[in-house]
Amino acid sequence: MMKISKSVKGYLLALGSVIAVSNVYLFSKVALEEVSLPQFGSYWFGFGLLWILIFAFIRKDFYKFKELSQKCYGVLIILGVFEVIGTYFFFKAIATIPNPTLVSFIGNIAPAFTITLSFLILKERFNSLEFWGILLTLSGAFIISFKGNGVEDMFIDGAQYILYSSLFGAINAVIIKMKIKKIHPIVLTINRSFFMLLFSLIAVYYLHETLIVSSKAMTNIVIGSLLGPFLTVVVGYFALQFIPLSRKAIIMSTRGLFVLVGSYLYFGKFPTILALLGGMVTIIGVLMIAFGKRRVEG
Repeated sequence: MMKISKSVKGYLLALGSVIAVSNVYLFSKVALEEVSLPQFGSYWFGFGLLWILIFAFIRKDFYKFKELSQKCYGVLIILGVFEVIGTYFFFKAIATIPNPTLVSFIGNIAPAFTITLSFLILKERFNSLEFWGILLTLSGAFIISFKGNGVEDMFIDGAQYILYSSLFGAINAVIIKMKIKKIHPIVLTINRSFFMLLFSLIAVYYLHETLIVSSKAMTNIVIGSLLGPFLTVVVGYFALQFIPLSRKAIIMSTRGLFVLVGSYLYFGKFPTILALLGGMVTIIGVLMIAFGKRRVEG
């Protein structure tokens, strides 16, 4: 029996993570057509937290919480709050923008924000390849979002939510960069799902909503929660045990293509030629950023 090399394992795991996260856009879109955001979040992150707790129990990872200092717990609270804001706007964008492919394409601006904040806060330098990659991702996102109907109606509705989500995601990424050696990824995953579940349940209570949803919505939420809050993070984490972050980022840059195919198969929706062009520009930009990072690692 042929033995698979570590690098091949890493690429296969990274590809699995891409496929999982691509389906998040699709299953969440279907579910959000039937339920409100608080209802969605309560079940999505409730099940997501359940999967990751079972996984942590099997791996006996709960001891990692005991290793945390008081400062680390403070960081987890800050991360949890920012995750709530960023994730809320992400799913708000999914619910608002008709085609999930556009959400994926515009969301490629996240690495550009992360690099920029890393430069401003962590004083990390970026090379010319990363710089041009940043410009391309931002240009592509502008092309996709632009409507040209005057100042008050210049961009498609929902594009602003992706902007907010990407910004808060970048802030979280910078904080995690500073503390990743002290806080295990399993702890970060549990923390994210816990805060999102808590926020969703509070929203359900204060908005006087019900937790009763249709079986169809529940099915999509359960499948999506397995793919999103759990499988994407866990498989992506294991991929990093075999390949560098920059190579995983190269694989992840193809996410939009998977969402594109899925959106057409699920909803029969295909972006306009201009939006597709903008999406390809953002993917090229992300690839340039990833290869720029790889050059630094090399």
